[in-house]
Amino acid sequence: MAELSREDEPAKQHKKNKQVSQNTVSLLLLLTAVVAFVAGTRSDQIYAVVAPVFGIKTSSGTLDTNVLQQTYRQLVANYDGELDTGALTDGAARGMVAAAGDKYTVFMDAKEAEQFNKDLSGEVSGIGSEIGVRSGQPTVLRVLADSPAEKSGVKVGDVFVAVNGESVVGKDASDVATKVRGEVGSSVKIEFSRGGQNVTHTITREKVNDPSVRWSIANGVGVMIMSRFDDDTANLARQAAQEFTTAGVKGVVLDLRGNGGGYLEAARQVAGIWLNNKVVVTEKTNGKVTATEQSDDTPLLEGIKTVVLVDGASASASEIVAGALQDHKAATLVGEKTFGKGTVQKVINLSDGRLLKVTIARWYTPNGKNITKEGIAPDKTVEITSGDSDAGRDPQLEAALGLF
Repeated sequence: MAELSREDEPAKQHKKNKQVSQNTVSLLLLLTAVVAFVAGTRSDQIYAVVAPVFGIKTSSGTLDTNVLQQTYRQLVANYDGELDTGALTDGAARGMVAAAGDKYTVFMDAKEAEQFNKDLSGEVSGIGSEIGVRSGQPTVLRVLADSPAEKSGVKVGDVFVAVNGESVVGKDASDVATKVRGEVGSSVKIEFSRGGQNVTHTITREKVNDPSVRWSIANGVGVMIMSRFDDDTANLARQAAQEFTTAGVKGVVLDLRGNGGGYLEAARQVAGIWLNNKVVVTEKTNGKVTATEQSDDTPLLEGIKTVVLVDGASASASEIVAGALQDHKAATLVGEKTFGKGTVQKVINLSDGRLLKVTIARWYTPNGKNITKEGIAPDKTVEITSGDSDAGRDPQLEAALGLF
């Protein structure tokens, strides 16, 4: 797991073709307030009736909170200690959302919401290194250019021994990444093992942004590595595609391994680099089609032989792109079966920086398949063993390159 990466993040709700203007919404709210005043009725009830006419989802339903209030009062009256009412409020909301029984529908408090947004944009406060496990030890896999890690002399292959004096030998990469991250301007002391000797670096953390797409050209093949689908992904991918076409590459490898997803709109635009005005994904809510997303008509890499690398951590938006390219026979999939996340989430802003991430639909590939829990099977299965990883071998990439 990378210090700069994130765990599976759900797809952002797609942009609706029919948008409600700000003026229309304002007029609606004003009209609601006036009618409510005249009728002596609660505005939220009237709003719930009127809003659907304008394509706005809302509900006037209420929840019986008697038990919650009883519990709160008894807790306050009897608890031996101090209570944080804000934490109690967040805990109540968290519990209610969790009771929906969907692991992708979650409540986030302000701190969690802030980290969620940073992770999705690739922005973290740290040293700028990618961490993985090699030979059972947390190891530096990549050092970002012009990052604190690079400036301090951290090198690929350095093995983490301790962070701020605490041993991390044998620890999971995510555990080490958590210890390495911290506030901008703060320092972290890291001891590494390098070539049989221990070296120590004291590094000042900075705000680091790892672009979601990086690319290169070697032996006539363009390789595009995509780590997530954020606001910049489509533009970066098109830059890469333009360089590939200018160089006249004979083929392209799109590496989606470890890519946990991101924005649905970004996935649609990325698929459009290969697909010319074709269906990318269809959404259904309660079994009914609610949206059909199609690619644009400017496919820079249409007809260019393409191989997509996937693995068990390729999820959500990654699966949308992989599934669309596979169904339209625009690419060959190589690697391992994908994660299997076939739902779409909407992110809703709540009060005081809180967020609600809620499942609103299921998505289907162009051939009509929902891949929930099943994933997408590659056309050519190639596994990476622990021995391959420890030796720095990448048989999946080698297999992909061997197809050109």
